[in-house]
Amino acid sequence: MKVVLLGATSGMGRAVARRLAERGDSLFLLGFDASDLERSAADLKARHQAQADVGHAICNLEHPETFEPALAAADAALGGFDTVVVTAGLFGTQEALEADLDFTRRLLTVNFAHTVVFCELARQRLLARGGGTLVAFSSVAGDRGRKPVALYGSSKAGLSHYLESLDHKFRSAGLRVVCVKPGFVKTGMTAGLKPPPFAGEPERVAIDVVRALDKGKPVLYTPGIWELIMLVIRWLPRFVMRRLSF
Repeated sequence: MKVVLLGATSGMGRAVARRLAERGDSLFLLGFDASDLERSAADLKARHQAQADVGHAICNLEHPETFEPALAAADAALGGFDTVVVTAGLFGTQEALEADLDFTRRLLTVNFAHTVVFCELARQRLLARGGGTLVAFSSVAGDRGRKPVALYGSSKAGLSHYLESLDHKFRSAGLRVVCVKPGFVKTGMTAGLKPPPFAGEPERVAIDVVRALDKGKPVLYTPGIWELIMLVIRWLPRFVMRRLSF
């Protein structure tokens, strides 16, 4: 595959990139920090000597004017990509977001509006060449309105809705859409938070993501136990949810 990855310089995105490079896929990295991109590209090349040079370009989800040039650079470097993986986004605790409405605005804009715009540009390019695969990371936080993730979860709920709609509309045209819904994963983004039961590791998530990517599975919960957990949560009545701190 020829894969464009937005957010592959840290956490789950980096783990996915390493697994794809390991098996020989051609990669092009997008991110907002040039130094991180250079280090990540060099790391992938060093780990997998058979890997061709890994290209990279600046793409900042807070600045949509960077989206089209970044995708054009990826297209040129790869000779036309067939897969796009979006792991980038912002995270904040409910307390931090409630205390800083400017941060709330940034998070909601990045995680929903700007991520959708980026995915739309990628979708257009993929469909123009007959289809491909679009993978984007949402979250279990978007499955149900819950006290600890009221604001962050709202941004992910919107993204999940969008990705499901894409799958319904364009699957027959050749576009495979994979919505990844991680539970709590131990990354730099969650550093300092107490891991709940069933907390995942980036490497395990990457294995699940690559498998879902290959199969074109429309929805992936990872670690897998979260599919059962969220099934229960979605069916709980409101009077129960009002009493829970989960």
